[in-house]
Amino acid sequence: QVQLVESGGGLVQAGGSLRLSCVASGSISSINVMGWYRQAPGKQRELVAAVPSGGSTNYADSVKGRSTISRDNAKNTVDLQMNSLKPEDTAVYYCYANLRSVYGTYNYWGQGTQVNVSS
Repeated sequence: QVQLVESGGGLVQAGGSLRLSCVASGSISSINVMGWYRQAPGKQRELVAAVPSGGSTNYADSVKGRSTISRDNAKNTVDLQMNSLKPEDTAVYYCYANLRSVYGTYNYWGQGTQVNVSS
């Protein structure tokens, strides 16, 4: 069984910072992509940032310059450092991974962590 577990959400004032962390566990053979998505109330889930194995990182325009994604392949973790947070960053943030396990190659999602940015 493969699991993604997030941590680090919370309430922060506009202009503040948060660091989200995610760890993938289970019978994992390899991880192709790890990243973060978010979903605000009434909106579709959208990509925040992703880092493929051996490739360059990808950021949404809305967070570019304010966020940094980092991945530790040895630990199967991915972190998202978010700075200069804005109220429009308020959303549930989901960790994502496309990975290969004993069950095959699939997309996996964490349960989500709430980020609230107050003005």
